[in-house]
Amino acid sequence: MKPSGASECFIADKNNYNQMKIEVSSPAALDEAAKELINFAGTTRIFIFEGEMGAGKTTFIKSLGRALGVTEVVSSPTFSIVNEYDASGTVVYHFDFYRIKNLQEAYDIGYEEYFYSGDYCLIEWPEKVAELLPDQYIKIEIAVVGETRRTLTFSKI
Repeated sequence: MKPSGASECFIADKNNYNQMKIEVSSPAALDEAAKELINFAGTTRIFIFEGEMGAGKTTFIKSLGRALGVTEVVSSPTFSIVNEYDASGTVVYHFDFYRIKNLQEAYDIGYEEYFYSGDYCLIEWPEKVAELLPDQYIKIEIAVVGETRRTLTFSKI
């Protein structure tokens, strides 16, 4: 239980190097959670986001973009598959693979140039391209636990 007057974002579990769990009680607390994710990730720049439709994947990616230095409006690339943002001289690619029908569509956009560029890649619906993912990445699982409450689990894979 969170103490009275505490932040709306708190670390629920960080008992090992490879996983971290954060409880978020409002969308306003996602910016703080995004900063925790960046610290947790270290030099890893590939992030996959899992969660049911409406869990808040894109909303959290917007916070992560701000934490990385993106000043543009971050929006879901549902139809374009990938959006590119400048983050203070670093590039951030945001993918949404929800609408792809087969792996060939990922090949057609040149996924390798993005995934192996050394730039940040934020990937929604990664299960659609699971066999194309690099060997190492950060997995973010978003679980709905209430109308505005989410549990974010970060794992190093």
